[in-house]
Amino acid sequence: MTCTEPMSAAEVNRLSMLALAHVGDAVYELLIRSRLASKGPSQVGELHRKTVAFVRAEAQAKAARRILPLLTEEEAAVYRRGRNCHVHGIPAHANSGEYHSATGLEALFGWLYLQGLTERIEALAAAITKEETLNGSEC
Repeated sequence: MTCTEPMSAAEVNRLSMLALAHVGDAVYELLIRSRLASKGPSQVGELHRKTVAFVRAEAQAKAARRILPLLTEEEAAVYRRGRNCHVHGIPAHANSGEYHSATGLEALFGWLYLQGLTERIEALAAAITKEETLNGSEC
C-alpha cells in the first residue's frame, strides 16, 4: 500500500495533525474505493455514490466510534489530537462534532500509513467495514 519509504515514529510525530489528516483522507478513501470496486462490476456512478456514503464526515465519525475500543493508547492519543486540532472550515453537510471526529480518524490513518503500518490499517478498515452494508453491497 505504501509508495514511499516508511517514516520513523519520531518523524511522523513531528508532522501537524492536519498534515496527517491530509494523507489519511486519501488513504481512507482509497481503502473504501478498493473494497467497493472489488465487490464486482458496478456502474461508476453507483461506486461513487457508495464511496461518498462511506467517506463523508458522518460516516467517518461512526467509523471512529466503532474502532475506538480497538486502538492502542498511542493510536488513541493520535486520534484525540487530530480530533481536537483547529480545522479551517467545516462543510455545510457536517456538524462540528462529526467533522472533528472524521479529522481524528483521518489523522490516525495518515499516522499509520506514513509509518508503513499497513497491516494495522487493514485490520482497522476491516473492523470499520465489518457488517456495513449499503443497499445490499458490503464494503
